[in-house]
Amino acid sequence: MRPLLFLDVDGPLIPFGGPAPSRALPTDAADSLLSRIDPTVGRRLAALEYELVWATTWGEDANELVAPRLGLPALPVLAWPEGEGDAEAEERDIRAGRHWKTRPIVSSAAGRAFAWVDDEITRADRVWVAAHHGGAALLLRVDPRTGLTGEDFDLLASWPIDGQARG
Repeated sequence: MRPLLFLDVDGPLIPFGGPAPSRALPTDAADSLLSRIDPTVGRRLAALEYELVWATTWGEDANELVAPRLGLPALPVLAWPEGEGDAEAEERDIRAGRHWKTRPIVSSAAGRAFAWVDDEITRADRVWVAAHHGGAALLLRVDPRTGLTGEDFDLLASWPIDGQARG
């Protein structure tokens, strides 16, 4: 079974530093953030040996607005938990320096190997995942000024090898 790759949009796929890439698709002013998407990133993501999953507050909008610009098909969207009990756990996570996405991502992975690409991953997230996830996990913090880089893709492509975690 292929590992999961949980993808955030803002930062990793829509970088916030420098000008929009020259290869970006034309867009109108209302989609100025979307103009920062490098469409070649989609081909690189699709070439990876992962099952891609959106892990973003964009929700289904990622399939409608981001995936087409990347040349990707609609992807599964990680559902974020709702309710009072979850709000308490989220508050504890935030106080401990963990990202509010960490617990739902580990729950969704359900022991499967996964990589998580986000610009807000912390050391506290890494420690929590190591203690609460039974499978291999790669938490890849991406610089939001540059988005995913060639080095990031190299790391994702080499991990895991033969089912063994690396990185």
